[in-house]
Amino acid sequence: MTSVSQLDLDLDVFQGPFDLLLAVLLREEISLAEVSLGDIVIAYVDRLEEIGEVDLESVTEFLVLVAALLELKSRLLLPSEEAELDVGPEEAADELLARMLEYRRYREAAEVLNQIFEREGGTLYRSAPPPAELRRAAVKAAVQAYDPDRLGSALGDLLAPPPAPDVGHIRTTVSVQRRLSVVRDLLRSKPTLDFDEAFGGEDRFTQAVTLFALLELHRRGEATWTQKDTFGPIEVKAS
Repeated sequence: MTSVSQLDLDLDVFQGPFDLLLAVLLREEISLAEVSLGDIVIAYVDRLEEIGEVDLESVTEFLVLVAALLELKSRLLLPSEEAELDVGPEEAADELLARMLEYRRYREAAEVLNQIFEREGGTLYRSAPPPAELRRAAVKAAVQAYDPDRLGSALGDLLAPPPAPDVGHIRTTVSVQRRLSVVRDLLRSKPTLDFDEAFGGEDRFTQAVTLFALLELHRRGEATWTQKDTFGPIEVKAS
C-alpha cells in the first residue's frame, strides 16, 4: 500500500514526510507560494514506480490533498484586485483543513464498514417462515389454556402492593463530626452537663462515638470533663 504518510519529499524549502509539510503549511511556517506542487506529484509518481503497485484509496487521498493545495495556491497567487472577490488566504487554509478532516472521517468510516462486512459477510438469515406454533393465530382458532378465575387471581396478586421491608437491622450512620455538633450545641445551652443524663438513652455505639467526640473537643481546648469515682458519672464542662 502506498500511503501518503510514507512519501518523503526533498524540496527547495522543505525536506521530510508529506504529512509534516501539510502541518507546516497550515501553521503558515512556510508559504505555499514557495512550494512546488509539481515536484510533489513527481515524487509521488516515482514512489509508485518504485513500489510497483497502485492502491486506489491512497491515490485518491493524494489527489484530494494536492487538488486542495493547488486551489489554495491559486488563490494566493491571484492579483489583489481579484482576490477581494474570492476567499482570503486564512479562510482558504481553514477550508483546506476542513476538507482534510472530512475526507479522513469518510475514509475511517469506510474502513469500519469494510471490517463489519468482512466479519459478518458469511452470516445467513432465515428465509423460511417460522414454525406453525410460533405463527400468529386467529382469535377464533385460539384454545383456552387457563381458567379465567385463576388468571384473574394471578393478575390480582401482581397488582397487590408488596409488604413494607423490615429496616430494623439498619443502623443510623453515626460519625464523630455529627457528635461534635451535638455536644457543642448542648454545651452552648448548658455549660456543664452530665454525660449519663445527656447521652444515657443512646445506644452503646453512639455513646462510644460521643466519647471520641469529647476527646476531640478536649484536644482542641473546647471542653473538659471530670470523673471523681471509677465508673462514676462523667461531668462535661465547656472550656
